[in-house]
Amino acid sequence: MCGDKDSITILMADDDPDDCLMAKEALEENRLANDVHFVSDGEELMDYLHHRGKYSDPSGSPLPGLILLDLNMPRKDGREALKEIKNDPALRKIPVVVLTTSKAEEDICRTYDLGVNSFIVKPVSFEGLVEVMRTLRKYWFEIVKLPSEGVKKQNGC
Repeated sequence: MCGDKDSITILMADDDPDDCLMAKEALEENRLANDVHFVSDGEELMDYLHHRGKYSDPSGSPLPGLILLDLNMPRKDGREALKEIKNDPALRKIPVVVLTTSKAEEDICRTYDLGVNSFIVKPVSFEGLVEVMRTLRKYWFEIVKLPSEGVKKQNGC
Protein backbone atom coordinates (compact mmCIF):
# COMPACT_ATOMS: atom_id res chain seq x y z
CA MET A 1 0.00 0.00 0.00
CA CYS A 2 1.35 3.38 -0.92
CA GLY A 3 1.77 5.80 1.92
CA ASP A 4 1.27 4.78 5.48
CA LYS A 5 -1.64 3.79 7.65
CA ASP A 6 -2.09 7.39 8.86
CA SER A 7 -2.84 8.55 5.32
CA ILE A 8 -6.00 6.45 5.14
CA THR A 9 -9.12 8.57 5.54
CA ILE A 10 -11.88 7.25 7.78
CA LEU A 11 -15.47 8.24 7.01
CA MET A 12 -18.07 7.73 9.73
CA ALA A 13 -21.77 7.84 8.87
CA ASP A 14 -23.85 8.28 12.02
CA ASP A 15 -26.77 10.57 12.81
CA ASP A 16 -26.00 10.79 16.54
CA PRO A 17 -23.62 13.70 17.24
CA ASP A 18 -22.74 12.23 20.65
CA ASP A 19 -21.73 8.91 19.04
CA CYS A 20 -19.59 10.79 16.51
CA LEU A 21 -17.90 12.80 19.25
CA MET A 22 -17.26 9.67 21.32
CA ALA A 23 -15.84 7.86 18.27
CA LYS A 24 -13.56 10.82 17.50
CA GLU A 25 -12.35 10.88 21.10
CA ALA A 26 -11.87 7.09 21.12
CA LEU A 27 -9.79 7.33 17.95
CA GLU A 28 -7.72 10.12 19.50
CA GLU A 29 -7.31 8.06 22.67
CA ASN A 30 -5.74 5.38 20.47
CA ARG A 31 -3.45 7.96 18.88
CA LEU A 32 -4.93 7.25 15.50
CA ALA A 33 -3.70 10.11 13.35
CA ASN A 34 -5.94 9.37 10.40
CA ASP A 35 -8.08 12.05 8.86
CA VAL A 36 -11.66 11.40 10.04
CA HIS A 37 -14.75 12.83 8.34
CA PHE A 38 -18.34 12.58 9.53
CA VAL A 39 -21.66 12.51 7.69
CA SER A 40 -25.06 12.28 9.35
CA ASP A 41 -27.11 10.05 7.04
CA GLY A 42 -26.98 7.80 4.01
CA GLU A 43 -27.80 10.59 1.54
CA GLU A 44 -24.93 12.67 2.85
CA LEU A 45 -22.67 9.60 2.76
CA MET A 46 -23.41 9.03 -0.91
CA ASP A 47 -22.96 12.76 -1.68
CA TYR A 48 -19.56 12.59 0.02
CA LEU A 49 -18.50 9.45 -1.85
CA HIS A 50 -19.64 10.87 -5.22
CA HIS A 51 -18.33 14.41 -4.51
CA ARG A 52 -21.74 16.04 -4.88
CA GLY A 53 -23.06 19.25 -3.34
CA LYS A 54 -20.99 20.52 -0.41
CA TYR A 55 -18.57 17.61 -1.01
CA SER A 56 -17.83 18.56 -4.63
CA ASP A 57 -14.20 19.44 -3.84
CA PRO A 58 -12.31 16.12 -3.66
CA SER A 59 -9.51 17.72 -1.62
CA GLY A 60 -12.00 18.45 1.16
CA SER A 61 -13.70 15.09 0.88
CA PRO A 62 -11.02 12.53 0.08
CA LEU A 63 -12.16 9.03 -0.78
CA PRO A 64 -12.09 7.01 2.44
CA GLY A 65 -10.07 3.88 2.99
CA LEU A 66 -12.57 2.75 5.63
CA ILE A 67 -16.24 3.55 6.27
CA LEU A 68 -17.81 3.18 9.72
CA LEU A 69 -21.53 2.88 9.08
CA ASP A 70 -24.50 3.17 11.41
CA LEU A 71 -27.60 1.35 10.19
CA ASN A 72 -30.42 3.47 11.60
CA MET A 73 -30.17 6.94 10.08
CA PRO A 74 -32.71 9.33 8.56
CA ARG A 75 -33.29 9.95 4.85
CA LYS A 76 -31.31 6.91 3.67
CA ASP A 77 -30.42 4.28 6.22
CA GLY A 78 -27.15 2.39 6.39
CA ARG A 79 -28.56 -0.70 4.71
CA GLU A 80 -29.56 1.27 1.61
CA ALA A 81 -26.24 3.13 1.52
CA LEU A 82 -24.30 -0.14 1.94
CA LYS A 83 -26.17 -1.67 -0.98
CA GLU A 84 -25.34 1.33 -3.18
CA ILE A 85 -21.67 1.30 -2.16
CA LYS A 86 -21.20 -2.41 -2.81
CA ASN A 87 -23.03 -2.20 -6.16
CA ASP A 88 -20.82 0.65 -7.40
CA PRO A 89 -17.61 -0.55 -9.11
CA ALA A 90 -15.83 2.67 -8.11
CA LEU A 91 -16.71 2.25 -4.40
CA ARG A 92 -17.16 -1.46 -3.70
CA LYS A 93 -13.57 -2.05 -2.61
CA ILE A 94 -13.84 0.43 0.27
CA PRO A 95 -14.07 -1.64 3.46
CA VAL A 96 -17.30 -0.96 5.33
CA VAL A 97 -17.63 -1.73 9.02
CA VAL A 98 -21.13 -1.52 10.46
CA LEU A 99 -20.98 0.10 13.89
CA THR A 100 -24.51 0.13 15.25
CA THR A 101 -26.66 -0.41 18.32
CA SER A 102 -28.66 -3.11 16.52
CA LYS A 103 -28.12 -6.68 17.66
CA ALA A 104 -30.85 -8.03 15.40
CA GLU A 105 -29.89 -11.24 13.61
CA GLU A 106 -31.79 -9.95 10.57
CA ASP A 107 -29.52 -6.87 10.39
CA ILE A 108 -26.38 -8.97 10.81
CA CYS A 109 -27.39 -11.41 8.06
CA ARG A 110 -28.69 -8.73 5.70
CA THR A 111 -25.60 -6.53 5.94
CA TYR A 112 -23.27 -9.46 5.29
CA ASP A 113 -25.45 -10.41 2.32
CA LEU A 114 -24.99 -6.84 1.07
CA GLY A 115 -21.21 -7.12 1.37
CA VAL A 116 -20.29 -5.52 4.70
CA ASN A 117 -16.76 -6.37 5.85
CA SER A 118 -17.53 -6.46 9.58
CA PHE A 119 -20.50 -5.97 11.90
CA ILE A 120 -19.83 -4.48 15.34
CA VAL A 121 -22.41 -3.68 18.01
CA LYS A 122 -21.60 -0.30 19.56
CA PRO A 123 -20.33 -0.72 23.09
CA VAL A 124 -22.28 1.07 25.79
CA SER A 125 -19.24 2.55 27.57
CA PHE A 126 -16.58 4.93 26.34
CA GLU A 127 -13.93 2.45 27.50
CA GLY A 128 -15.58 -0.22 25.37
CA LEU A 129 -15.55 2.11 22.36
CA VAL A 130 -11.87 2.89 22.92
CA GLU A 131 -11.18 -0.87 22.87
CA VAL A 132 -13.22 -1.32 19.66
CA MET A 133 -11.31 1.52 17.98
CA ARG A 134 -8.00 0.04 19.17
CA THR A 135 -8.96 -3.28 17.63
CA LEU A 136 -10.18 -1.63 14.40
CA ARG A 137 -6.92 0.30 14.19
CA LYS A 138 -4.80 -2.80 14.66
CA TYR A 139 -6.82 -4.88 12.22
CA TRP A 140 -7.52 -2.40 9.40
CA PHE A 141 -4.32 -0.36 9.56
CA GLU A 142 -1.69 -2.82 10.75
CA ILE A 143 -2.77 -6.33 9.72
CA VAL A 144 -4.96 -6.02 6.63
CA LYS A 145 -3.57 -5.01 3.24
CA LEU A 146 -5.89 -2.43 1.68
CA PRO A 147 -5.93 -1.25 -1.94
CA SER A 148 -3.65 1.75 -2.32
CA GLU A 149 -5.16 5.14 -3.04
CA GLY A 150 -7.59 2.80 -3.35
CA VAL A 151 -10.53 2.40 -4.75
CA LYS A 152 -11.22 4.92 -7.42
CA LYS A 153 -8.40 3.61 -9.59
CA GLN A 154 -9.39 0.61 -11.64
CA ASN A 155 -5.85 -0.35 -12.70
CA GLY A 156 -5.96 -4.07 -12.34
CA CYS A 157 -7.07 -4.07 -8.75
